[in-house]
Order: sequence, then C-alpha cells, then structure tokens
Amino acid sequence: MALPRACLARILSHRNPMFLSLSPLTMHANYLSHSQTHSLTLSASLSTSEAPSSHEPHFRRKPMCLYHSQGKCTKMDDPIHLETFNHDCFRELLVNTAELNKIRSQDLDFFLVLDLEGRVEILEFPVLMISAKTLQVEDIFHRFVRPSKMSERRINEYVEGKYGKFGVHRVWHDTAIPFTDVIQQFGTWLMRHQLWMGEKLIRAAFVTCGNWDLKTKVPQQCEVSKIELPPYFMEWINLKDVYLNFYDRRVRSLNV
Repeated sequence: MALPRACLARILSHRNPMFLSLSPLTMHANYLSHSQTHSLTLSASLSTSEAPSSHEPHFRRKPMCLYHSQGKCTKMDDPIHLETFNHDCFRELLVNTAELNKIRSQDLDFFLVLDLEGRVEILEFPVLMISAKTLQVEDIFHRFVRPSKMSERRINEYVEGKYGKFGVHRVWHDTAIPFTDVIQQFGTWLMRHQLWMGEKLIRAAFVTCGNWDLKTKVPQQCEVSKIELPPYFMEWINLKDVYLNFYDRRVRSLNV
C-alpha cells in the first residue's frame, strides 16, 4: 500500500529539524487557467525548536494485510493470519506526544492527506484522515482502482511494473474496483465522518505534495470515467507551496 508521503509535523531544513505549524491558516483561492479547480496558499508561523528524542513503544512490525485495507479480508478469525499480518495501520503511524505542545490551534479539524498512484489512469486511491489537533491518524480510506479504458493486457503490464516487485499485484487484481465505485465509496466515507454533505468539505482540507493529484489527475480520471468532478476536489493545500513560503525556495519532493 502506498500511503501518502506527507509529514505535517516535521520539515527538515539543512540538517536541523524544524517544526511546522499551519496556524493561523490563511487560505486564498488561486484559480488556475483552463481548470475549475484551484489550490490554496497558506500563511503560517514556524517554530525552530529542536526535535526531542522519540520514546514511542517498541513492537514487532508485521506486514500490513492489504486485503484488510480494502475491506476484503476474509481471515479475521484465523489466528495464524492475525499473528502474521498487521490489521491496525494506526499503530505504525503513532505521533510522538512530546511534540504536541508545538501544535497550534487550526481553523480545520482534519487534514485529508492524498497521494494517488498511476500515470495513465489512477491505480490506487489512498487518503489518511489526520487530526489537526493531535496529528494522529483517525482513519484511512484506501482502494485499488481498475482502469476503465485500458486493455486487459496493458493493465497486466502496468500493474506488474508498478506492484510486481513488491508482491502486491495479486492483491491489486483481487480487490481493484472501478473509479466510479471508488468515488461513491469515498463520498460515503466522508459523510460517515461528517466531513461532506454535498458541497465543499466541512472543517477539513485535502493535503497533497504538489498540484498534480487534484489539479490534473482526478479531473482527467473523472472525464475518462464519464462522471462529474465532485465539488470537494476543488481546493487543497499543496505542501510544496508551504515549503516555498517558509524557505523561499522550491523543492521537488518532501522526503523527510
């Protein structure tokens, strides 16, 4: 599973760890030419305190059951399977509580960290729901996506090249669903968390590393799948813009 590559608590500059506060958030709509979508720029304050050493509990890491992340694990009553595979990804994403005093209050309750996979068509749609108050992962929405316009041979080649080296291609073939079904399930997931009731997101914002995911790929996929672009995809926070605002230089990736 490709979890979104975003760290809202820490951005490294040179060799010194820096703590980033996204408060107060000031969002300005930047309308993009030839597109109905727009990104959000932010003004924020920065604390330069040194990072404390981690005192997180030690536990044996187990591979994640990707059937479980798709809601399709059929072995939840199998002790051997439960001992072999992890079914609680939140445990892998714990936040060091010593850092929480550096988090300032936000105008948002949740960040929805999104990192799509797939260039020709979307192959994977993962979203982390992160509390803006604690930076804890509250929930995860993760679906493998079956392309609608590619031939079966091309899909097999595409998936094998993307996931074969990780041994995930079999899970993809067993669980992937059409993008239209993914969007329907995602909308239900948002409503279950009371983050969306038909228009814009409520007390939440998407967070991406770049504009490609929501400015380019999702609108393209909606067109290919012959569905309207959901209104909650119209705005987002681009972490690369946040980095540029603070350090006055552009960055190609935010691997920290």
